[in-house]
Amino acid sequence: MNQETRRSQLNALKLRALVRDHLGLDDGAMPADAGEFGAGAALVHDDAAWVLLDEQPERGLGAALAWALRREAAQLHVLADTATGTLARRAEGFNYPINVWHVEGRTLLPAVPEPLPVAPEVPVEHQMWTDVIAEGGALPVVEHGVLAGEVQGLEVCRVVTDAYTDEVRLEVGVGAHDREAFQMLHGNRPTTEALADVVSSVSAHRQPGAARHPLNMLAQERALRTRLIAAPQLIGASSVVAVPPPIPRPNLKDPIPCVAVATISGRSVAVVCSSGVDLDLVSYAIDARAAADTSECVVVLPARDALDVQRRLAALASPPLTVVTVD
Repeated sequence: MNQETRRSQLNALKLRALVRDHLGLDDGAMPADAGEFGAGAALVHDDAAWVLLDEQPERGLGAALAWALRREAAQLHVLADTATGTLARRAEGFNYPINVWHVEGRTLLPAVPEPLPVAPEVPVEHQMWTDVIAEGGALPVVEHGVLAGEVQGLEVCRVVTDAYTDEVRLEVGVGAHDREAFQMLHGNRPTTEALADVVSSVSAHRQPGAARHPLNMLAQERALRTRLIAAPQLIGASSVVAVPPPIPRPNLKDPIPCVAVATISGRSVAVVCSSGVDLDLVSYAIDARAAADTSECVVVLPARDALDVQRRLAALASPPLTVVTVD
């Protein structure tokens, strides 16, 4: 038995025990088996779906709701050890009965919705690098207190403060490891010159129709946003402007939706771009709409990645979201 199978079995046992104890049931009243559910476990008791989220629970609400809908459950209970405040906040955005529970030992506690985080300001000493980023050919981007530079949606540099010397510098490269390696190899090169070389190299791979390459497989959702900014008519907008995400990105490697605000028929509309199959896209978009302080939201993704279940989840958002695909 491999580790993944063993973990799945343990999650199933954990879920059965939690639901049984919470409802005060005997073992005989419980379903014979928990259903399969990726990184976690799920079961249906009476007309309610119970889903235990294990890995990355903050990204699991959409998948849990999709699981419940496929089984025609009348309500959903979501259980997790962490991130329950985020889950509870997003659950409030659906027109579907969802209860989020925080697992404390063998007890289920009602989760308390947490407010969206307030983004810190970019330090003044970091803002001074904005012109250098632009002169190097990258687009300055500010997200949750971080000043970075992007090329067609891919981050190629970031302003950082050294943890030991308090020196503020612009690090060039794609991701933390690449920036560190670049500094070790080219630390004495003028920053603008070093950045310009990286921008030139990355740009060649981020153009439409470019051959498949690691540099154009990353941040495809942000490349889509860049495309909408240049051609807002693709979603029926007169303008599209990038805005920070509702929560900080954990890294550059994992595909995470990105956000913009569009002007459509004179109205301000939140736009959430995604790439790949992401069942949590609608849950994320609920946060993004709230952060953008708009009543409307459009989720945009390539036609190949649009699933019927995503449209169903979008229709359950309150108010409903609109799904738009682009080729």
